[in-house]
Amino acid sequence: MKSVAIGKGLLYVLLTLYAIITLIPFLWALSASFKPLSEIVSGEANFLPKNFTFDNYKQIFLQEPLFLRWLFNSVVIAVCVTVLNLLFNSMAGYALARLRFWGRHFWFLLILAVLAVPAQITLIPTFLILKAFGWLNSYQGMIVPSMVNATFIFMMRQFFVNFPKELEEAAALDGLTPLGIFWRIVLPLAKPALAAQAVFVFMGSWNNFLLPIVILFDPEMFTLPLGLNSFKGQYISYWNYIMAASMVFTLPALAIYAFFNRYFIQSVTFTGGKG
Repeated sequence: MKSVAIGKGLLYVLLTLYAIITLIPFLWALSASFKPLSEIVSGEANFLPKNFTFDNYKQIFLQEPLFLRWLFNSVVIAVCVTVLNLLFNSMAGYALARLRFWGRHFWFLLILAVLAVPAQITLIPTFLILKAFGWLNSYQGMIVPSMVNATFIFMMRQFFVNFPKELEEAAALDGLTPLGIFWRIVLPLAKPALAAQAVFVFMGSWNNFLLPIVILFDPEMFTLPLGLNSFKGQYISYWNYIMAASMVFTLPALAIYAFFNRYFIQSVTFTGGKG
Protein backbone atom coordinates (compact mmCIF):
# COMPACT_ATOMS: atom_id res chain seq x y z
CA MET A 1 0.00 0.00 0.00
CA LYS A 2 2.86 2.35 0.76
CA SER A 3 4.38 1.79 -2.68
CA VAL A 4 0.98 2.48 -4.27
CA ALA A 5 0.68 5.75 -2.34
CA ILE A 6 4.20 6.78 -3.40
CA GLY A 7 3.38 5.92 -7.01
CA LYS A 8 0.23 8.03 -6.92
CA GLY A 9 2.13 10.91 -5.34
CA LEU A 10 4.76 10.81 -8.09
CA LEU A 11 2.03 10.64 -10.71
CA TYR A 12 0.31 13.73 -9.29
CA VAL A 13 3.63 15.58 -9.18
CA LEU A 14 4.35 14.74 -12.82
CA LEU A 15 0.82 15.72 -13.88
CA THR A 16 1.11 19.00 -11.97
CA LEU A 17 4.44 19.79 -13.64
CA TYR A 18 2.97 18.94 -17.03
CA ALA A 19 -0.03 21.20 -16.36
CA ILE A 20 2.26 24.08 -15.37
CA ILE A 21 4.43 23.61 -18.47
CA THR A 22 1.31 23.53 -20.62
CA LEU A 23 -0.25 26.61 -19.01
CA ILE A 24 2.83 28.85 -19.09
CA PRO A 25 2.63 29.66 -22.86
CA PHE A 26 -1.10 30.37 -22.58
CA LEU A 27 -0.63 32.62 -19.56
CA TRP A 28 2.23 34.44 -21.29
CA ALA A 29 0.02 35.00 -24.35
CA LEU A 30 -2.76 36.29 -22.10
CA SER A 31 -0.32 38.66 -20.42
CA ALA A 32 1.12 39.79 -23.77
CA SER A 33 -2.37 40.64 -25.03
CA PHE A 34 -2.40 43.50 -22.49
CA LYS A 35 1.08 44.79 -23.39
CA PRO A 36 2.06 47.37 -26.00
CA LEU A 37 4.14 46.07 -28.89
CA SER A 38 7.28 47.85 -27.67
CA GLU A 39 7.19 45.94 -24.38
CA ILE A 40 6.69 42.57 -26.10
CA VAL A 41 9.64 43.00 -28.47
CA SER A 42 11.91 44.57 -25.86
CA GLY A 43 13.25 41.16 -24.87
CA GLU A 44 12.59 41.70 -21.17
CA ALA A 45 11.50 38.60 -19.28
CA ASN A 46 8.67 40.30 -17.42
CA PHE A 47 5.65 38.03 -17.12
CA LEU A 48 3.20 40.70 -15.94
CA PRO A 49 2.59 43.79 -18.11
CA LYS A 50 4.43 46.93 -17.01
CA ASN A 51 2.18 49.13 -19.11
CA PHE A 52 -1.21 47.45 -18.82
CA THR A 53 -3.52 48.45 -21.68
CA PHE A 54 -6.75 47.42 -23.40
CA ASP A 55 -5.70 49.14 -26.62
CA ASN A 56 -4.94 45.84 -28.35
CA TYR A 57 -8.51 44.64 -27.88
CA LYS A 58 -9.89 48.03 -28.89
CA GLN A 59 -7.78 47.87 -32.03
CA ILE A 60 -8.98 44.47 -33.21
CA PHE A 61 -12.65 45.12 -32.40
CA LEU A 62 -12.98 48.78 -33.34
CA GLN A 63 -10.18 49.55 -35.79
CA GLU A 64 -9.90 46.25 -37.68
CA PRO A 65 -13.06 46.30 -39.84
CA LEU A 66 -12.94 42.61 -40.79
CA PHE A 67 -12.21 41.01 -37.41
CA LEU A 68 -15.87 40.52 -36.46
CA ARG A 69 -16.54 39.17 -39.97
CA TRP A 70 -13.72 36.65 -39.55
CA LEU A 71 -15.18 35.64 -36.19
CA PHE A 72 -18.63 35.25 -37.77
CA ASN A 73 -17.22 33.15 -40.62
CA SER A 74 -15.40 30.85 -38.21
CA VAL A 75 -18.50 30.37 -36.04
CA VAL A 76 -20.78 29.61 -39.00
CA ILE A 77 -18.36 27.15 -40.58
CA ALA A 78 -17.41 25.39 -37.32
CA VAL A 79 -21.02 25.04 -36.14
CA CYS A 80 -22.25 23.73 -39.50
CA VAL A 81 -19.35 21.28 -39.80
CA THR A 82 -19.92 20.03 -36.25
CA VAL A 83 -23.69 19.52 -36.67
CA LEU A 84 -23.30 17.76 -40.02
CA ASN A 85 -20.55 15.51 -38.65
CA LEU A 86 -22.66 14.53 -35.66
CA LEU A 87 -25.51 13.61 -37.98
CA PHE A 88 -23.71 11.81 -40.81
CA ASN A 89 -20.95 10.14 -38.79
CA SER A 90 -23.51 8.75 -36.34
CA MET A 91 -25.79 7.50 -39.11
CA ALA A 92 -22.91 5.87 -40.97
CA GLY A 93 -21.52 4.34 -37.78
CA TYR A 94 -24.91 2.93 -36.82
CA ALA A 95 -25.45 1.52 -40.33
CA LEU A 96 -22.08 -0.23 -40.26
CA ALA A 97 -22.70 -1.61 -36.77
CA ARG A 98 -26.32 -2.76 -37.03
CA LEU A 99 -27.71 -2.85 -40.56
CA ARG A 100 -27.08 -5.78 -42.84
CA PHE A 101 -26.53 -4.77 -46.46
CA TRP A 102 -24.42 -5.84 -49.40
CA GLY A 103 -20.86 -4.52 -49.26
CA ARG A 104 -21.00 -3.58 -45.58
CA HIS A 105 -17.56 -5.04 -44.82
CA PHE A 106 -16.11 -3.50 -47.97
CA TRP A 107 -17.25 -0.02 -46.95
CA PHE A 108 -15.94 -0.53 -43.43
CA LEU A 109 -12.52 -1.58 -44.76
CA LEU A 110 -12.56 1.38 -47.14
CA ILE A 111 -13.17 3.75 -44.21
CA LEU A 112 -10.26 2.15 -42.36
CA ALA A 113 -8.09 2.69 -45.44
CA VAL A 114 -9.10 6.36 -45.56
CA LEU A 115 -7.77 6.76 -42.02
CA ALA A 116 -4.28 6.02 -43.35
CA VAL A 117 -4.42 8.77 -46.00
CA PRO A 118 -2.92 12.12 -44.86
CA ALA A 119 -5.26 15.07 -45.36
CA GLN A 120 -2.55 16.93 -47.31
CA ILE A 121 -2.78 14.36 -50.11
CA THR A 122 -6.46 15.16 -50.71
CA LEU A 123 -5.91 18.92 -50.72
CA ILE A 124 -5.29 19.36 -54.46
CA PRO A 125 -8.15 17.03 -55.53
CA THR A 126 -10.43 18.91 -53.13
CA PHE A 127 -9.38 22.23 -54.65
CA LEU A 128 -10.02 20.97 -58.20
CA ILE A 129 -13.45 19.56 -57.32
CA LEU A 130 -14.49 22.76 -55.55
CA LYS A 131 -13.26 24.79 -58.52
CA ALA A 132 -15.35 22.64 -60.89
CA PHE A 133 -18.44 23.24 -58.73
CA GLY A 134 -17.70 26.96 -58.45
CA TRP A 135 -17.43 26.71 -54.67
CA LEU A 136 -14.08 28.38 -54.17
CA ASN A 137 -14.18 31.29 -51.71
CA SER A 138 -17.56 30.21 -50.30
CA TYR A 139 -19.13 28.76 -47.17
CA GLN A 140 -20.16 25.55 -48.90
CA GLY A 141 -16.60 25.10 -50.12
CA MET A 142 -15.45 25.10 -46.49
CA ILE A 143 -18.33 23.06 -45.07
CA VAL A 144 -19.08 20.28 -47.59
CA PRO A 145 -15.57 18.70 -47.75
CA SER A 146 -15.51 18.56 -43.94
CA MET A 147 -19.03 17.35 -43.19
CA VAL A 148 -18.00 13.71 -42.71
CA ASN A 149 -14.94 12.26 -41.01
CA ALA A 150 -13.72 8.67 -41.32
CA THR A 151 -12.18 8.74 -37.85
CA PHE A 152 -15.47 9.52 -36.15
CA ILE A 153 -17.46 7.14 -38.37
CA PHE A 154 -15.15 4.43 -37.04
CA MET A 155 -15.52 5.72 -33.47
CA MET A 156 -19.32 5.76 -33.65
CA ARG A 157 -19.37 2.33 -35.27
CA GLN A 158 -17.34 0.91 -32.37
CA PHE A 159 -19.71 2.59 -29.90
CA PHE A 160 -22.82 1.15 -31.56
CA VAL A 161 -21.29 -2.32 -31.86
CA ASN A 162 -21.24 -2.44 -28.04
CA PHE A 163 -24.73 -0.98 -27.73
CA PRO A 164 -27.08 -3.63 -26.23
CA LYS A 165 -29.43 -5.07 -28.82
CA GLU A 166 -32.09 -5.73 -26.18
CA LEU A 167 -33.10 -2.07 -26.15
CA GLU A 168 -33.48 -2.00 -29.92
CA GLU A 169 -35.42 -5.27 -29.94
CA ALA A 170 -37.78 -3.96 -27.26
CA ALA A 171 -38.31 -0.77 -29.24
CA ALA A 172 -38.99 -2.80 -32.41
CA LEU A 173 -41.63 -4.82 -30.53
CA ASP A 174 -43.25 -1.51 -29.58
CA GLY A 175 -43.58 -0.71 -33.27
CA LEU A 176 -40.64 1.63 -33.88
CA THR A 177 -39.04 1.59 -37.31
CA PRO A 178 -35.24 1.30 -37.63
CA LEU A 179 -35.08 5.07 -38.15
CA GLY A 180 -37.26 5.62 -35.08
CA ILE A 181 -35.08 3.31 -33.02
CA PHE A 182 -32.00 5.28 -34.07
CA TRP A 183 -33.50 8.71 -33.32
CA ARG A 184 -35.48 7.91 -30.17
CA ILE A 185 -33.48 5.16 -28.46
CA VAL A 186 -29.92 4.90 -29.71
CA LEU A 187 -28.95 8.51 -30.32
CA PRO A 188 -30.12 9.88 -26.93
CA LEU A 189 -28.05 7.21 -25.17
CA ALA A 190 -25.00 8.03 -27.29
CA LYS A 191 -24.55 11.49 -25.74
CA PRO A 192 -21.05 10.79 -24.29
CA ALA A 193 -19.75 9.65 -27.70
CA LEU A 194 -21.52 12.51 -29.46
CA ALA A 195 -20.10 15.02 -26.98
CA ALA A 196 -16.55 13.78 -27.50
CA GLN A 197 -17.05 13.89 -31.26
CA ALA A 198 -18.53 17.40 -31.09
CA VAL A 199 -15.54 18.77 -29.17
CA PHE A 200 -12.94 17.25 -31.48
CA VAL A 201 -14.77 18.14 -34.69
CA PHE A 202 -15.42 21.71 -33.58
CA MET A 203 -11.80 22.18 -32.52
CA GLY A 204 -10.55 20.74 -35.80
CA SER A 205 -12.77 23.04 -37.86
CA TRP A 206 -12.17 26.07 -35.63
CA ASN A 207 -8.38 25.73 -35.89
CA ASN A 208 -8.32 24.72 -39.56
CA PHE A 209 -5.77 26.80 -41.46
CA LEU A 210 -4.74 24.62 -44.39
CA LEU A 211 -8.07 24.41 -46.26
CA PRO A 212 -8.98 28.12 -45.86
CA ILE A 213 -5.60 29.29 -47.13
CA VAL A 214 -6.08 27.18 -50.26
CA ILE A 215 -9.68 28.00 -51.22
CA LEU A 216 -10.40 31.41 -49.64
CA PHE A 217 -9.15 34.50 -51.49
CA ASP A 218 -11.49 37.32 -50.45
CA PRO A 219 -10.48 38.82 -47.06
CA GLU A 220 -14.18 39.09 -46.16
CA MET A 221 -14.43 35.27 -46.34
CA PHE A 222 -11.37 34.63 -44.18
CA THR A 223 -11.72 32.59 -41.02
CA LEU A 224 -9.99 33.68 -37.83
CA PRO A 225 -6.84 31.54 -38.24
CA LEU A 226 -6.36 32.99 -41.72
CA GLY A 227 -7.25 36.51 -40.57
CA LEU A 228 -4.74 36.38 -37.71
CA ASN A 229 -2.04 35.73 -40.25
CA SER A 230 -2.69 39.16 -41.75
CA PHE A 231 -1.26 40.78 -38.61
CA LYS A 232 2.15 39.39 -39.60
CA GLY A 233 3.92 41.54 -42.16
CA GLN A 234 7.15 41.19 -44.11
CA TYR A 235 9.03 43.65 -41.93
CA ILE A 236 7.00 43.81 -38.72
CA SER A 237 4.60 41.52 -36.88
CA TYR A 238 2.05 43.05 -34.55
CA TRP A 239 2.36 40.50 -31.78
CA ASN A 240 0.22 42.56 -29.42
CA TYR A 241 -2.74 42.32 -31.84
CA ILE A 242 -2.00 38.66 -32.56
CA MET A 243 -2.03 37.81 -28.84
CA ALA A 244 -5.25 39.75 -28.22
CA ALA A 245 -6.98 38.13 -31.19
CA SER A 246 -5.70 34.72 -30.11
CA MET A 247 -7.33 35.14 -26.70
CA VAL A 248 -10.64 35.95 -28.37
CA PHE A 249 -10.03 32.98 -30.66
CA THR A 250 -9.81 30.56 -27.71
CA LEU A 251 -13.09 31.61 -26.04
CA PRO A 252 -15.53 29.62 -28.23
CA ALA A 253 -13.38 26.50 -27.92
CA LEU A 254 -13.35 26.84 -24.14
CA ALA A 255 -17.12 27.38 -24.14
CA ILE A 256 -17.71 24.23 -26.22
CA TYR A 257 -15.50 22.18 -23.93
CA ALA A 258 -17.17 23.56 -20.80
CA PHE A 259 -20.63 22.79 -22.20
CA PHE A 260 -19.85 19.20 -23.19
CA ASN A 261 -17.51 18.40 -20.31
CA ARG A 262 -20.29 16.94 -18.16
CA TYR A 263 -20.94 14.27 -20.79
CA PHE A 264 -17.33 13.08 -20.58
CA ILE A 265 -17.75 12.14 -16.94
CA GLN A 266 -21.34 10.99 -17.26
CA SER A 267 -21.76 7.25 -16.83
CA VAL A 268 -24.47 5.66 -18.91
CA THR A 269 -26.10 2.39 -17.86
CA PHE A 270 -27.92 0.61 -20.63
CA THR A 271 -30.82 -0.67 -18.58
CA GLY A 272 -33.49 1.32 -20.33
CA GLY A 273 -32.37 4.77 -19.13
CA LYS A 274 -29.49 6.94 -18.10
CA GLY A 275 -27.65 6.32 -14.89
